[in-house]
Amino acid sequence: MKNPFVLAITSAILTAGLIKAAPALAETPAAQQTYVSYVKTADLNLASEGGQRSLHLRLAQAARDVCGVPSDSDLVGQNKARECRAEAIQRAGGEREAMLVARRGAVLAITASR
Repeated sequence: MKNPFVLAITSAILTAGLIKAAPALAETPAAQQTYVSYVKTADLNLASEGGQRSLHLRLAQAARDVCGVPSDSDLVGQNKARECRAEAIQRAGGEREAMLVARRGAVLAITASR
């Protein structure tokens, strides 16, 4: 018959080893995907304040689409989504400004990686 003390020590060592190895056995994180939303502006009068406001609202909605909407209880996710939206709108800002100067519509691409 085996000594219960030796059996308990062996079990504890094996359990500790498995707990330590768990992160190494976990799945690798998925590669980031790039999401794209196209904002059509041909129907907007960019010379008017209302048309510019509509463009801003469309860009904000496109940014929400590509960055996703986290759960209300996920504060970290909400902060990441907020940063993602700001970066996506900033990336599209140069094209937006060029359209406003030209006063003609085009298609803007809003992108985000997550």
